Amino acid sequence: MKNIIAILLWTCCLVCMGCTDGGQETEVVLETTAGEIRVKLYDDTPGHRDNFVKNVQDGMYTGVTFHRVVRDFMIQTGDPKTRPEGYPVKTTAEGDTITERIPAEIVWPKHFNKRGVLAAARDGDDVNPDRASDKFQFYIVTGRVCQDPDMDAFELARVQRDTEILYQKKQLENKEKLEALRQARDREGVSNLLEKLLDQAKWEVSENPPITYPADLRRSYGIRGGAPWLDNEYTVFGEVVEGMKVVEAIQKIKTNAQEVPLKEVRIVKAYVVE
Repeated sequence: MKNIIAILLWTCCLVCMGCTDGGQETEVVLETTAGEIRVKLYDDTPGHRDNFVKNVQDGMYTGVTFHRVVRDFMIQTGDPKTRPEGYPVKTTAEGDTITERIPAEIVWPKHFNKRGVLAAARDGDDVNPDRASDKFQFYIVTGRVCQDPDMDAFELARVQRDTEILYQKKQLENKEKLEALRQARDREGVSNLLEKLLDQAKWEVSENPPITYPADLRRSYGIRGGAPWLDNEYTVFGEVVEGMKVVEAIQKIKTNAQEVPLKEVRIVKAYVVE
């Protein structure tokens, strides 16, 4: 009997330890002038989770506006420069603005741009090839319903984009050969070499397609909607658990040509749920 009791007590200890260590996903409340939005942060994107929590605790989101809003797409906020008191911009010795970034944590296809997700904004691939995230700015997806033809079109567009990028890269790598052929006025040689480089680019991209949407994601986008054209490109690190009506209300606000809301909406307060 004593052995049985000891085993039961040890089992209870293990269960309690598991409850303590496993923990609950971190949740944050964004109190906005349009209402409350409650989000949970994913544990498998720890860098973004911890960075977001630090920004909240440091008060970086207090007073920021939703500075970019696109209907049937997303609402974007988090830029500390939009706070009433602003934010000191970091610059280099030459006076150039320093963009503060954190490393990408793209966990795709597990985390995708479905309706209601929280994801990090970032600069484009041309200046940010590693797809590192902006340290402060984030967006919440509203999106739209996308059926199979839409998904096929997104896959094709990504293939065409990556093929063109690779083709341009190969032209740079063969710049001297192309220049020599042009100097020799060998038009056929130039044409043949460019055609060869394009074929190589097409083959290499086809061997490793940039994105192929799994069936479960296609079903989700077809029912719930989202922004699949952003998948595998931006770090998704959380999702809305309460307050999607507030998100939808914000994304319906009229904007100017630069997608800036004509009616200002701010985050009044942000805090981590204890």
